[in-house]
Amino acid sequence: MARVSTHRTAGSTRASAAATLAGIDFALDRSSPVPLYYQLAQQLESAIQRDVLSPGSLLGNEVELAGRLGLSRPTVRQAIQTLVDKGLLVRRRGVGTQVVHSQVKRPLELSSLYDDLETAGQSPTTQVLHNEVEPASPEVAAALGIAEGSGVHRVDRLRLTHGQPVAALCNYIPEGLLDVDTARLESTGLYRMMRAAGITLHSARQSVGARSATQEEAERLHEPAGAALLTMRRTAYDDTGRAVEYGTHIYRASRYAFEFQLLVRS
Repeated sequence: MARVSTHRTAGSTRASAAATLAGIDFALDRSSPVPLYYQLAQQLESAIQRDVLSPGSLLGNEVELAGRLGLSRPTVRQAIQTLVDKGLLVRRRGVGTQVVHSQVKRPLELSSLYDDLETAGQSPTTQVLHNEVEPASPEVAAALGIAEGSGVHRVDRLRLTHGQPVAALCNYIPEGLLDVDTARLESTGLYRMMRAAGITLHSARQSVGARSATQEEAERLHEPAGAALLTMRRTAYDDTGRAVEYGTHIYRASRYAFEFQLLVRS
């Protein structure tokens, strides 16, 4: 009985993988100087970004994919490895190659992570880990332009997409500025709450960096200890020039990237 069940599961997996790839028109130019593995990787990545290949989709194993496309197994293996390295595909024993959630690319502008994820169709959710008033440290006081020891709301949150953590957010808001309600923080973004309260966000000072994850951070973000993290510090100001929020955030580099638009100075 166990052998029959395994056979059916494998057949179902192959059928699922074939159905997944049926909707993709691969156009591989064998006369092009661009390597075939790279062409295949680019077309698979495009299908993932366009949601033709949605998270959870099966591509089958390398042998099946190579046979379908008329490519050598090493060529297919190299293309798949390219996307595995980018965090777009994962190899699962007994299943084959599977699409995972694509990396979030966030433009550098004054917007909230929640809004950006929702706009990108990433289904953001939030876990509030800490929400209390505490005395402002010298760093927080300097960022917000308030006296050291003044009351600030400290809010620690875990932001997730499709049930997987993307970022750990720590924000400080001057006491009395906003009703920092935990239930609302779990259902919407902080900047949306500010706009609803009549606070007009105008500008921000921000710095972006990178470092390795501590053991605690790695466990929280489902990454191995020492994994690469992107960091961001931001102070946001309203239209009167008042500092209304200071944030220190960390992001999984495997799932998240900042995008810059650069202009030539004339």
